[in-house]
Amino acid sequence: MQNPQNSIVFQPLTSAIRALAMDAVQQANSGHPGMPMGMAEIAEVVWRKHLRHNPANPAWANRDRFVISNGHGSMLHYALLHLTGYDLPISELKNFRQIGSKTPGHPEVHHTPGVETTTGPLGQGLSNAVGFALAEKLLAADFNRPGHNIVDHHTYVFLGDGCLMEGISHEAASLAGTWGLGKLIAYYDDNGISIDGKVEGWFTDDTKKRFEAYGWQVIGPVDGHDSAALQAATLEAKADAQRPTLVICRTTIGAGSPNKAGSADSHGAPLGAAEIALVREAIGWNHAPFEIPADIYAAWDAKAAGAAAEGEWSTQFAAYAAAFPELAAEFTRRLSGQLPSGFKAAADSLLDKVQAKAESIATRKASQNAIEALAPSLPELLGGSADLAGSNLTHWSGSKELPPGSLADAAGVNYINYGVREFAEVAIANGVALHGGFIPYTATFLVFSDYCRSAIRMAALMNIRQVLVFTHDSIGVGEDGPTHQPIEHTASLRLIPNLNVWRPADTAETAVAWTHGIERHDGPTVLALTRQNLPFTQRSAQQLADIRKGGYVLADAADAQGVLIATGSEVGVALAAQKLLAEQGVAVKVVSMPCTRLFDLQDAAYKSAVLGKALPRVAIEAGVTDGWYKYVGLEGAVVGLDRFGESGPGGALFKQFGFTAERVAETLKSLL
Repeated sequence: MQNPQNSIVFQPLTSAIRALAMDAVQQANSGHPGMPMGMAEIAEVVWRKHLRHNPANPAWANRDRFVISNGHGSMLHYALLHLTGYDLPISELKNFRQIGSKTPGHPEVHHTPGVETTTGPLGQGLSNAVGFALAEKLLAADFNRPGHNIVDHHTYVFLGDGCLMEGISHEAASLAGTWGLGKLIAYYDDNGISIDGKVEGWFTDDTKKRFEAYGWQVIGPVDGHDSAALQAATLEAKADAQRPTLVICRTTIGAGSPNKAGSADSHGAPLGAAEIALVREAIGWNHAPFEIPADIYAAWDAKAAGAAAEGEWSTQFAAYAAAFPELAAEFTRRLSGQLPSGFKAAADSLLDKVQAKAESIATRKASQNAIEALAPSLPELLGGSADLAGSNLTHWSGSKELPPGSLADAAGVNYINYGVREFAEVAIANGVALHGGFIPYTATFLVFSDYCRSAIRMAALMNIRQVLVFTHDSIGVGEDGPTHQPIEHTASLRLIPNLNVWRPADTAETAVAWTHGIERHDGPTVLALTRQNLPFTQRSAQQLADIRKGGYVLADAADAQGVLIATGSEVGVALAAQKLLAEQGVAVKVVSMPCTRLFDLQDAAYKSAVLGKALPRVAIEAGVTDGWYKYVGLEGAVVGLDRFGESGPGGALFKQFGFTAERVAETLKSLL
């Protein structure tokens, strides 16, 4: 599958990439030199002949997006950023994979200038790229006008065998073909090698036929070390505006290494000093480590071309703003991530209506009501569900679904049918959010959050604003049985840093959760919502404000002898238990804790005031118990469920498993 080593003609511009990659990995004594050395020619063609970007302004709105999905080859990206003039000095390359450097082991967005998304978990970068291309297409449909194409850029993505072996690549690539994302161009590093050796023993897919079946234009295989062939392939790819393109590039991993090229030995370990000396001789690179001649820097430097490209676009945008001032202002606002002026009024009105109606409905329905109330003021809100819209209740009256094909009728689209593709759904939405101009929300059953957990984690890691609507949140699912009844999922999601997990108790908490999730700029929000109806509780203005603190006293009691802490559907059980205990002469207060992370972020005085000092505490949640002991202490108790559920009516299951006022009351009394 690989090109013979002696067939490659090494050029100074690509030798610079190879040298920087192998030297940085060697100095760090850690990393992956093989991919950067194998994809050097592909990178040179894309970055020097096609990629529109401005190193002086990595956030330029109409820049092309570039993603390395095979993120272990991060030194390729860092070498390109350094050589083309980004604020990534050679000292950072020398500090590769070290604490505090801007060159971490895998590319990280918001950390290294010019990096568009955090990659490493294979296949997700490709899915993010699909999201970038989708966002470009939808923004163009919303804002471009005849003679004014202010949104017009490509998304380029590099990927490897590992990305294509991951199942998420099937999900995302299928959607990209269905949507006709003609400005998405992927370069497949077909080197036949992964960590364990030659992939022919475990990866025999016909990749060409596979992507053709998805509706992609497939070019190649081409010689991935032949710049002329790569240039021709890229021009052909850009000529097809109706289909995404996969360019299959036959390459040699570790190209330039006399003894380790074409083998797993160059994949994930330093080449070694002796081999690096041989590489220098083989590629004609007679320079010390991290030394780049001035003429090489000059040939790579993209600052002047980038400034000119952005300047030309700025001129175009000025003309656009003169012709369409309101559209230009809206475009600028949406790209800035700031919410429209009418959002706060819509959110306040929603909460007022919720209080006035006092409806006892399922929180999934309360969520739909919140979308209905907030979406008209949020043209950037882009919803979607993994084939469960009728159950997740993510549609609203103004939903306009994404059509298949070339998206000719994409203006005003605000809803996506992802099909049964939970993992790709969240990863694509991550790309949409990173692109800018949209606030995505996605949906499935809570139990299927397992399928997309890695993408949820990446959203939290990247501080992405996305709302994840997960319905059917407990044994209240009922007759579908234990396969569909989430037991550990809410607790497991709470373990992810920077992820706000809301389990609201009624329409008021749901409205606040939705509003908070949209307002949040620094991370994703999960809404765990019920299938069954829940009782509504009236609140004071202070209580409504305190919902945002994640936990608050919902029902106080004078001279309280204990505290009941509950979340979601179990808040109603706690309130019933409070009443029962009062009848027995035992006063307790009820704390609703819809978002444990936000409660944990409050100061000690507030938390102490809410939970009470030296009072017996009982936590109630229809799920695993471990996470609640940090609130009740070892001397407290948790009414929970540390086993799988059963098939039967939801109400009957709550009784069978002891989520009743009587059991909660007895548990609290046992602590007195």
